[in-house]
Amino acid sequence: MGVERRAQVIQSLCRQDNSKEEELVEKRKPKPFEISKWTVAKAYEQVKKNRGAAGIDKQTIDMFGQDAKDNLYKLWNRMSSGTYFPPAVKAVPIPKKNGGTRTLGIPTVTDRVAQATVRAYLEPEVEPMFHPDSYGYRPGKSAHDAIRVTRQRCWSHEWLLEFDIVGLFDNIDHGLLMEMVERHAKQKWVLLYIERWLTAPFEDNGTLTPRTSGTPQGGVISPLLANIFLHYVFDSFMASEFPTLPWARYADDAVIHCVSKKQALYVRDRLERRFAQYKLELHPVKTRIVYCGKDKGIRGQEVSKFDFLGYTFRARSAKNTKTGELFDNFLPAIADKAKKGIRKEIAGWLLQRQIALEIEDIAEMYNPKIRGWMNYYGKYYPTEVKRVLNHINICLCKWVKSKYKKHGSWRKAWRWLAKICQRMPKLFYHWEMGVTPSAG
Repeated sequence: MGVERRAQVIQSLCRQDNSKEEELVEKRKPKPFEISKWTVAKAYEQVKKNRGAAGIDKQTIDMFGQDAKDNLYKLWNRMSSGTYFPPAVKAVPIPKKNGGTRTLGIPTVTDRVAQATVRAYLEPEVEPMFHPDSYGYRPGKSAHDAIRVTRQRCWSHEWLLEFDIVGLFDNIDHGLLMEMVERHAKQKWVLLYIERWLTAPFEDNGTLTPRTSGTPQGGVISPLLANIFLHYVFDSFMASEFPTLPWARYADDAVIHCVSKKQALYVRDRLERRFAQYKLELHPVKTRIVYCGKDKGIRGQEVSKFDFLGYTFRARSAKNTKTGELFDNFLPAIADKAKKGIRKEIAGWLLQRQIALEIEDIAEMYNPKIRGWMNYYGKYYPTEVKRVLNHINICLCKWVKSKYKKHGSWRKAWRWLAKICQRMPKLFYHWEMGVTPSAG
């Protein structure tokens, strides 16, 4: 090796040594903010479990996980030094069940991990103050809990105020929200990053749209921020002004039980003024007063049903478990909108075209979805959701007719499917629950 070449190699080695030394110095330098690496790692596991789509960088969960250790270290380093700036949020239009669209904000995987990290620090500070009847996005609480207490309270209160907030996640005032968060956040960096997330722009096909209000649906931190905001706007207000009236709230979906129509009207007027103070508006059409009592005459004159968390509450026939007698009771069952959505999704499977698959393959593909529907909508008045799931059997018969020409008639297809069901009654989850082809 020549002298010149030897000198180049020595210089290269020195640069590598210097680089490593600088990296070690950087690691040893105290960070402005103390953030646990373990918390960041745990936040990643939560994000990984929830999956979700890629953000504007098109990086998926799996792609992030290929070098998770390095990616998480970089994120921790930037967050701890205060140099983490969230990228723009991918704007995705989602159709509403009643028409129109709403914008779902999809943060990048890295940003979702960062948000989950902040939530891990902030949630324990605010969770103890939340009202017991706030059910949305809280540990140990569920939509079924809200449905259960609402069902019971409809039996003891004849009137109910159902209200909807116009675009809550789009219209939360940033200044008011930050004032509320400041009361509970012990770490300055929690406030720093929440403020940055609130103002991160939407990105739609390369176009950036600044945000001056709201917290995007789809963000990991957004449900917690919405709960903090509505705790001060609604929950605390009800506890102080109407302490005897029971209510249930799941995020921005809520109902209040009243003893009379006059009281319900008064509560509605007070709420309209209350929300206006915080730059929010009650939906003029979706906010309604509902009669939940047994008087059939009043039922005919007033609104006598309402939707809450995918269930429709109305007078239904019920059976006395002791005597077997039928009677009217105000009960929840799967809502018509949910039924329509399920039928539409089942039709979208296009089973009749999947003739290359065996019936066991179809069951494996769709049982998780069927189980989810049954577990959620079958909790109360399960006969209604079972009727909807029979649509799967109809589509399976179309598949039989397409796959097996000798079973080309409806009668033969039903008979073939019924035999499969008898031989393997647990093949499909809805069969296991009693929604069999023979019932069709």
